[in-house]
Amino acid sequence: MSNKLQYLIVIEQGSNSYGAYVPDLPGCVAVGESREEAVELIQEAIAMHLEDLRDRGEAIPPPHSSSEVIEISAA
Repeated sequence: MSNKLQYLIVIEQGSNSYGAYVPDLPGCVAVGESREEAVELIQEAIAMHLEDLRDRGEAIPPPHSSSEVIEISAA
């Protein structure tokens, strides 16, 4: 049986690319030319990050970050 984990990813648009990172997995980052590419690459980075932790006998950090969008009126 496989345990499924859901990690929050943050995607930021830069001037020429998109960056993505995982708050619950420090150091797990990716950069792509498009948003879609950044998401694809961060999924691969997460898988490699977790595999590396397992290979080193370290615990897999449980997901605990969440997000919320708030609306603010611009004056």
